[in-house]
Amino acid sequence: MEKYVYINDRPVLWEGETNLLDLARKAHIEIPTFCYHSELSIYGACRLCMVEVEGRGLVTSCSTEPWEGMRIKTHTDQILQLRKTIVEMLLANHDQECPKCSRANDCKLRDLSNRLSIEDVRFRRTREFKPMDLGSVCLVRDPNKCVLCGDCVRFCDEIQGIGAIDFACRGQEVNVAAAYGKSLQQVDCVNCGQCAAVCPTGAIVIKSDIGECWEAIHDPNKVVVAQIAPAVRVALGEMFNVPASDLNAGKLTAALRMIGFDQVYDTAFAADLTVVEEANEFINRKSKGGKLPIFTSCCPAWVKYAEQSYPSLLENLSTCRSPQQMFGAIAKENLPETLNVDKKDLVVVSIMPCTAKKFECKRPEFVHDGIADVDLAITTQEIGRMIKEAGIDFESLEPESMDLPLGFATGAGIIFGNSGGVSEAVLRYAADKFDIPVPESIVLQEVRGTSGMREAILADGNLKIAVVHGLRRAQELCDKVVNGEVDYDIIEVMACPGGCAGGAGQPIVHTQKQRQKRTSSLYHADRSMPMHRAQDNPFIHELYETLLGEPNSEKAHELLHTAYRHRRRIDDDELSISVGDAEDRCKVRVCVGTSCYLRGSQDILAKTLQLVEENAWGNYFDIGATFCSEKCDKGPNVAVGDNVIHKASLDQIKELITEEAERRMQ
Repeated sequence: MEKYVYINDRPVLWEGETNLLDLARKAHIEIPTFCYHSELSIYGACRLCMVEVEGRGLVTSCSTEPWEGMRIKTHTDQILQLRKTIVEMLLANHDQECPKCSRANDCKLRDLSNRLSIEDVRFRRTREFKPMDLGSVCLVRDPNKCVLCGDCVRFCDEIQGIGAIDFACRGQEVNVAAAYGKSLQQVDCVNCGQCAAVCPTGAIVIKSDIGECWEAIHDPNKVVVAQIAPAVRVALGEMFNVPASDLNAGKLTAALRMIGFDQVYDTAFAADLTVVEEANEFINRKSKGGKLPIFTSCCPAWVKYAEQSYPSLLENLSTCRSPQQMFGAIAKENLPETLNVDKKDLVVVSIMPCTAKKFECKRPEFVHDGIADVDLAITTQEIGRMIKEAGIDFESLEPESMDLPLGFATGAGIIFGNSGGVSEAVLRYAADKFDIPVPESIVLQEVRGTSGMREAILADGNLKIAVVHGLRRAQELCDKVVNGEVDYDIIEVMACPGGCAGGAGQPIVHTQKQRQKRTSSLYHADRSMPMHRAQDNPFIHELYETLLGEPNSEKAHELLHTAYRHRRRIDDDELSISVGDAEDRCKVRVCVGTSCYLRGSQDILAKTLQLVEENAWGNYFDIGATFCSEKCDKGPNVAVGDNVIHKASLDQIKELITEEAERRMQ
């Protein structure tokens, strides 16, 4: 039997919607809200979505369940005045320098001000301006634009399972901040940028490298080349009201040349290269009893998360660099001779759907003698703004081809932009070796889908694959791997919903349906390609013949592979207490975090200083305190040189200190 709810005296069929807000939207009534996000928990803090329920009065529509026969009003005079008052109060404490805000064209606060016809703010500012957080290489946090909706806090906790930011203080002083009032760069933020993607204002935005990019383009001594990630081509058109199309990659290529890029290449070429290297790495591990499961390593946010939270699994990560970094290494190796330019004057700019790529290209592993493999990583949003800055009419551009050889790719490289795409591309390569039947369409439905966690069991059970997106789900899966509860061969992890197509560097979207359109467009692009397997790319074969030799060769490892390290989740300045003059002095660090302090670390620090002083060994040591050693359950934690001692005793430390001193006195 059909059930109805009456919205503004009009019957609306109730088909299981869990709240009045979604039901009203189905009836084509857009009730304003800041804190409601369909993928997050109900918060109900902004109060903008208030409606009047007959018999109950005003309620928040986001947290109120419908019932049969319910009668509600969505825009009475009282409700409209209430909404205006709320928005005015937010505006009173908001930094209203809107023209220079990067979110000016997509700001919910500005949009609501227009929708509610707010022409004046009747309230005065009650909060002091707070300093911006500029420490991160990927994100900028401006607390003066925050409306306390909590979207960023909940996404970071509920979807990513990290909690790098949260509410701090109380009452009038409440604000969103990173742990201990530190910069995002100093805490366990993985730079995924999804906080910026869900922020309704400009309180968290992508750190712009547009100025640096223009500077390189306008420098007559530089040769600037671009690499375009697969997911960019299916999202950029949204900034110009151009539907997703296979032609948009060609339009973007034309636009980049008009802007001033000297060469335009395809990151999907490097994705094909990644497939060859990673598939062979996996085959070697599988056949020789190596570390399994092998985790993919294309997502820099996931890699940083693993380094912070799962150091025991770092040997399981594929040593393959991401396509961005593989491209950069090959470009800096080959292009200086091809383009007749010094390596230091070759600028590689990657155009990415991802904010974490800005962090990745600055990792010290990818900088050699002061020259980075990838000089700049700019997002889809940033290149869209550059096209607009240059006055280019994107919609009317005629598509152009990318430059060869690094601009040629197969469909396998294209689908890297989707969750499950890396696994599918590797399977297309390795299918023959595992007797996996591959249909003529080259579509492996087993690893496709929108579910946050899915698995595929192939080759009569001899090949087990897991695909996961969202780091909270990755955490759950990693725990099972550590505890021996699952037995997979390959695990693909992407931090962002839907993979790179849903990256935080993409144009802002407000519905899951828009992300799914990008996913479908990437699969359509794959189908339209003449080749679908990485091993069929003739320029990949040429690269191995002329430079790399064979997959996983010594030269391939030099250019295409990397290593990982355990990272502290909280990056804090160490406090040196006693520093000697000797060049080879031994570094001693005693953790004085809460857990270690309660286990006696302060006494160890004091007695260590006393021992060194009594024996006149001060010149041989640099003794200090550190905040956290990441082994809180094994305190006290003390590092003496390269030795890290857990559950340290004073006698152990005295013995090590004495050995180090005697060795230096010989």
